[in-house]
Amino acid sequence: MLPAALIILAIAAVLGLGLAPAMLGNKLPAMPHALLHGAAAAIGLVLAILALLSGQGSSLAVIILVVAALGGFFLFSFHLKDKVPPKPVIVVHALAAVVGFSLLALAAL
Repeated sequence: MLPAALIILAIAAVLGLGLAPAMLGNKLPAMPHALLHGAAAAIGLVLAILALLSGQGSSLAVIILVVAALGGFFLFSFHLKDKVPPKPVIVVHALAAVVGFSLLALAAL
């Protein structure tokens, strides 16, 4: 379960790397791209939670990934209003996701 979570979260990260430059440049990325990123991240988070419940992973990593997900929902709410979200929130969202993913990857070792 944990390896699958890491793979899907890595896909979400790559998709996120494609979103960030547009938003940091005051443009909205394409909605399908944003939806794919969110869907991959959500699936990865669910798999990470299931892994944690089966005794794998790291509770701290999952908590941080939940914080990143909440930030993602907040960012997506701006996308739905056709507004560019605040840059600090974009950065905090990305940092939380990277830290959560890193801790989860360390737990898999």
